[in-house]
Amino acid sequence: MNARVSCTLARPFWALVVAAGLAATTGPVAAAALDPAAIGKAAGVEAKRQDDGAVKISWSRTDVPVTVDGLRLPPAAGLGSWAAFTPMGQHAMVMGDTVVFQDEVDAAMDAAFAHGLKVTALHNHFFFDQPKLYFMHLAGEGEPQALAADVKAVWDAIKAVRAARAQPAEGFGGATPVMGTLDANALAEIVGHKAEANSGVAKITVGRTGHMQGQKIGASLGLTTWAAFSGSDAAAAIDGDFIMTAGEVQPVLHALRRAGIHVVALHNHMMGDTPAFYFTHFWGKGPAATLARGFRSALDAQAGVASR
Repeated sequence: MNARVSCTLARPFWALVVAAGLAATTGPVAAAALDPAAIGKAAGVEAKRQDDGAVKISWSRTDVPVTVDGLRLPPAAGLGSWAAFTPMGQHAMVMGDTVVFQDEVDAAMDAAFAHGLKVTALHNHFFFDQPKLYFMHLAGEGEPQALAADVKAVWDAIKAVRAARAQPAEGFGGATPVMGTLDANALAEIVGHKAEANSGVAKITVGRTGHMQGQKIGASLGLTTWAAFSGSDAAAAIDGDFIMTAGEVQPVLHALRRAGIHVVALHNHMMGDTPAFYFTHFWGKGPAATLARGFRSALDAQAGVASR
């Protein structure tokens, strides 16, 4: 074998040796960076390393009895909150699912946002559950102990709600709006989009377009953001839905919560859509103009992302 051939063959060999050495060095170091004891201490619960190298914490909801379709559901059958941490470069990533009753959602979501976590889904897992249960999915990136403390803050916020009231509430409180007269034109002026009046309800709809299976689709197929106002100018309710790309989700959720509007669901409506769209449903009560300004603030937050 001549020197040129020998050298050519040697290079890939030594490259493999070096790569293998780096993998052997960096692999365990990255895994060791996630210290279960430190994460558990920051979270205030036991943390365990999993077979895939992630570190996981959990909290079983034994504080409120739950029945599903008449069955007293054991906590082990799906009433567990959890968060799992995995290395991400020099830091870590956390993903998790948190069990929330309806009156805990605002507190949990506000705590997540205050501590830099993302809310990536809010939905049900059961039918005919008493009290009603929802599941809030969380995500974040950063230093692992700090992330663990962030998750703890969310769980502590939930526990504070239950400490103040043992049983979940059956409503948000406040006066219930009575159907009356709504100034649809005034609401349209605040929001910046046309409002249509129908049976005492003023509804604002904002459409957008996307693609599915190569076909352009639009508002008529469900690609809309909308808000419906019921009640009167003095005391109204707002409900509706935001259509969002992934990058728009957090700004919209933050804006809704800053406006005091309750986020009641976050999920997808379609599969195979381009871009992938997500939808958040919301509810609020108060003076109609105040609710309209809150809705407008979320539209503006969304537009700020879309314009970048």
